[in-house]
Amino acid sequence: MTSVMLILQFVLAVVLTIVVLLQKSSSIGLGAYSGSNESVFGAKGPAGFLTKLTFVLGFAFILNTLALGYFYNEDKKGTLVDQIDTSSLVPTSPIEKTAPVSSAPAAPKETAVPAAPTETK
Repeated sequence: MTSVMLILQFVLAVVLTIVVLLQKSSSIGLGAYSGSNESVFGAKGPAGFLTKLTFVLGFAFILNTLALGYFYNEDKKGTLVDQIDTSSLVPTSPIEKTAPVSSAPAAPKETAVPAAPTETK
């Protein structure tokens, strides 16, 4: 469903661009290349028709964009962040690899104090 709507979105974008460029502006635009517009669209030329067509195509483009966003969101139902496996990203500490620590406090270890250096001659 979304692939058909995506293709329709591209077609609407291209047709809407062409219709906007065909409209008469102060610099005439691409409308100058269609010299016999008066005979096809009436005495006023294509101005009224192209304006209405631009409105209809723009409205269809906006509706299709909203529908695409809705259907795409329904298909995915999650984000990319939800798909990331974070178990490999958390570093393990050396304590976790050893045997579990008992709950009783450990007695302090006695460390040997080094003897003072003696002078020899």
